[in-house]
Amino acid sequence: MADSRAGTVRAALLTAHGSAPQLTDRSAPARPEGHCRVRVTAAPVSPLDLLCASGTSYFGPPDLPYVPGVQGVGVVEEGDRLPPGTRVWFSTDAGMRPGDGSLTELAAVPEIDTVPLPPGVDDALAAALGLSSVAAWMALTSRGGLRAGERVLVLGAGGVVGQVAVQAAVALGASAVIAAARGVDARERAREHGAAATVDLSTTDVDVLSTRIREACDGPVDLVIDPVCGAAATAALQVLGDRGRLVNLGSAGGGTATFASAALRSGSHSILGYTNSSLTPTTRADALTSVLRLAADGRCDVQLQTGPLDDVAGAWQRAAEASGGRVVVLPT
Repeated sequence: MADSRAGTVRAALLTAHGSAPQLTDRSAPARPEGHCRVRVTAAPVSPLDLLCASGTSYFGPPDLPYVPGVQGVGVVEEGDRLPPGTRVWFSTDAGMRPGDGSLTELAAVPEIDTVPLPPGVDDALAAALGLSSVAAWMALTSRGGLRAGERVLVLGAGGVVGQVAVQAAVALGASAVIAAARGVDARERAREHGAAATVDLSTTDVDVLSTRIREACDGPVDLVIDPVCGAAATAALQVLGDRGRLVNLGSAGGGTATFASAALRSGSHSILGYTNSSLTPTTRADALTSVLRLAADGRCDVQLQTGPLDDVAGAWQRAAEASGGRVVVLPT
């Protein structure tokens, strides 16, 4: 461990687009006005980190070198608003705008982008939940308008967004949650988390998917949470009930889905898009806190694996190869 009091900290540094970051010593970050210094305890390697670092994201190639990591968890060492010792989740703009991120021992982050953690939630789990859990919660509630007693179909239930959506829908009072995922293990986890039925998504044949989804749902659903798009979304529309809603928040299964005009109009369906980027810090904090409270109560967890900052290149590679769950780096 480098000594921040002596002016250096260990950090993961990205020096080439498309490559893995490497461990290095860096100057300890200054603390601008409105920022706090956080001793990082857990930092996930998220799909957004991988995308930004590739240099192919819609934000454009990030300036090099930089420390990646768009979110993390840690303990406040120094701040204007938050007292020292406060456990927080925080976000950064690393890879999207100039500046360093969370894959380091010590980070300086805007206090407005921190969220105090409720007691009882593990640092690594809070880091793994993070922005993906915000997306799942908001897609269900604010965007999807889920009401107690409604039936929900979650596509991509093996990913972090899908895993949280299944558990959050159960907690919010859905009468039935149907989970669709590619892997057997993912479908088994969904059942353990309260899904009433599961669907095998391991095909792109719309007719086959439509049959599987109709059989699993055994009746119309009110809301589809869709981080997948592609053939699965096309098939899912066929089980939407009258005035049903499909909320798309990703394209893991393809960039486009096809919806017939007659099907949309005959059911007065709503196809809605969602992105976290439209949220205010307060709304994002409220959503994350809601999920973290479920986690603290043992009602929301996700598949994750951890590794030390010393092996950040290995963690980066595992994250790139992972089909579900989250890889979390533990700097301390």
